[in-house]
Amino acid sequence: MDSLPIIRSLDDIVRAVQSLGDMPRVAIARSAEDFVLRAGLHAYEQGVAEPVLIGDADKTREVADRNGLDISSLRMIHMPDDGQAVTEAVRLFREGEVSFVMKGLVPTATLLKAVLNKETGVPPETGILSHVGVFTSPTDERIMFVTDAGVNIAPNLQRKVDILKNAIGVARTLGIAKPRCALLAATEKVNYPAMPATLDGDVITKMASKGEFGEAEVHGPLSLDLAVNLDSAACKGVSGPVAGQADILLTPDIESGNILYKSLSSFCRVTIAGVVVGSRVPVVVPSRGDSDKSKFYSLALAAYLGRRAQQ
Repeated sequence: MDSLPIIRSLDDIVRAVQSLGDMPRVAIARSAEDFVLRAGLHAYEQGVAEPVLIGDADKTREVADRNGLDISSLRMIHMPDDGQAVTEAVRLFREGEVSFVMKGLVPTATLLKAVLNKETGVPPETGILSHVGVFTSPTDERIMFVTDAGVNIAPNLQRKVDILKNAIGVARTLGIAKPRCALLAATEKVNYPAMPATLDGDVITKMASKGEFGEAEVHGPLSLDLAVNLDSAACKGVSGPVAGQADILLTPDIESGNILYKSLSSFCRVTIAGVVVGSRVPVVVPSRGDSDKSKFYSLALAAYLGRRAQQ
């Protein structure tokens, strides 16, 4: 693999994808959804990804016509059944025809089930699937990561280890050789059994000191302010390479992860690219509530991860 470009923003990810040469393809299952078609077509026009539309062909054309979208140059596979559509999308990846997969008009669980299928999917050889959000810090203009805001509901200690490994892998692919990882909780002190996340953070930190995560700095438990604000960390006497300058924010569960994710996007107007990782195929699972920018950058992120994985 050639040297990785320096990624400091979501726009850097877009430029990195555009510099890779041939446009990567994305299988969209099912495609008869207006926001999915808009996102896919915009990515195509920007040289980020070429959509392969899988679903009911007539309904897809109707949606495109209603939104004034010209999809005549895109490949379309008529497959109106949910199960068949997601299986076909994964098959295209397995056979090297696409670099990643995007959720259209199907439940997220249906698509991820197809990815995890032992016979026809691409299940993880080790670890689990997890969601990683990538955004530019609103305070110091650097790339950051939040996980898991969308897949694992109440991860136990081992699942948190796997979630962190997935996020570290994404960070390294985006050029951060030694990611700084904060294991978030409500306090920096272990308070068990009242706050189980504090004990998990402490245990995972000890695992990291023994080389569990390779080249990575891991510290927990840490409250959010101590993880991202140097002044707050200094005020409380918390030091180390992670305190106040974390790259990766690992949340205790999906509720806290989802709240942090949506607080960034709703209150701070931070655009976040999200992708499900853990298997060989990156999966984009956009929400209707995501902004058009978020969907576009999510496609760019998955395209870049998919192409890098194939090199």
